[in-house]
This record gives sequence, structure tokens and C-alpha cells, in this order.
Amino acid sequence: MHKSIRLDQQLVLITGAARGLGEHLVRAFLREGASVVINYRNSAEAAHKLAAEEPVRALAVQADVTDRAAVQAMFAQARQHFGFPVTTVINNALPDFSFNGDARPNAEQLTWENLNQQFAGVVGGALNTTQAALAGMREVGFGRIVNVGTNLFQNPVVPYHDYTAGKAALLSLTRTLSQDLGPDNITVNMVSGGLLRTTDASAATPEAVFDFIAASTPLRRVTTPAEFADATLFFASPWSRSVTGQNLVVDGGLVKN
Repeated sequence: MHKSIRLDQQLVLITGAARGLGEHLVRAFLREGASVVINYRNSAEAAHKLAAEEPVRALAVQADVTDRAAVQAMFAQARQHFGFPVTTVINNALPDFSFNGDARPNAEQLTWENLNQQFAGVVGGALNTTQAALAGMREVGFGRIVNVGTNLFQNPVVPYHDYTAGKAALLSLTRTLSQDLGPDNITVNMVSGGLLRTTDASAATPEAVFDFIAASTPLRRVTTPAEFADATLFFASPWSRSVTGQNLVVDGGLVKN
């Protein structure tokens, strides 16, 4: 029988966790009793304020996920602080990006620099956290890695070329890592949202777009960050112990996966 660890016994590291979707992910895991490392790059005040709400079970740590050494140091600090290794990683950090369709690079304007910025942040960041987590997860005999994706793979209603390409590469890495790490009882899954109402990244989205998406979904509403965060709990919980390499779309049924 493979080892399974309850949410309230896990040490969960969430990247880009001080604001937006990240903050909702932190609150969801804290609500279920987990200990949480709140990773941030620039949002120090927000991260420490969030950690102060649960001073025993939450710790704010600064690290740019594209910096391998900083990520390794963050994992070491988490282990030292809590006394056991990180069991669960939620790769949520997003390189500087705004969901503003009018301001995005179109097919003529798109550059390799646009793409590479997303690859470095989305794929490189997830690779760094995964590699930093492996020794501790193998030691415990349990690991959960959850990557945040997008429903724009299936439904590129706004062609955010660079963002979607980065997340698509992350989906491939999710599948190949699940194959590689399965024998270690480490699962790797993805949760893909649509447009969320509202995060910092979606603040530039016009209200008419939210209304259009809501009208297109079976549930007739736009998914909230809190709803997305709750779905993410599934992949960390014992209920999903036999699920790996999967991509769960959480968007009110807009996209059928």
C-alpha cells in the first residue's frame, strides 16, 4: 500500500502565493490544516501579512523561482523552520503578465523574447521547485506536485501566444515527470483554470469579457479563485492517491477535457 499523508500533515509550498490566486491557494490549504510556505518574489508586505494570520503554520519566504539557488535555499529554510521536508508543491508563480487582450503581442509582433520569458518563469520555475523538493519527498516516501495550467490550450479564445505556449510546455512536463517520479510515490498533476474573477492578472480584463465567458459556461458564471483553489486540494489529498499525469479543467464546464 502506497503511503498517503492527510492534508493536515503536509508541508505545502506555494509559489507566487502572496496575492491573486496564490493567496486563495494559501487560504485553502491553511483551512484544511496544512502547514504552508508562502513564496513571493516582490510582494513582501502582502506575504508577511498573510503569514501573520497563521503564525504557527505559515511561513513567508522570498525567492525568484527562476533562480535555482534561491529555490534550493527556500526549501532548506522551510525544512529547518518546520522540522520536516516539503511534501507538496503548488507551482502557481506567473512571470510578469497581464490578461489584457488589446495589449498582447499578436502574430506579427510576437518575439522569441516574449516566449522565452514565459518558458523561463513557468517551466523553469516548476523545474527548479520540483528538483529542490525531490530529496525530501523521497525521504518521506510521498510527494505531491500540482502545476497551474490554463484552459486556453483547448479554447484559445484570446490568443495569448507566449503565456499559452509556456503553460502547454508545463503540461508536457507534468506528464513526463509523472512517469519518471511515479515509482517514488510522487504524483504530478495540473489544474487548469479559465479566466478567474478576479485576480491581479485578470484585473485588466474588460467586464464584457467576463460576462461573455459566464454566458458560455454551463454554470453561467465565471469561476472564482476560491473555487479553483478548492479543486487543487483534491490532488494533494489522499482521495487522489491513484491519480497522476492528469490535467483537471476548472472553468465551470466551458471546456470539456
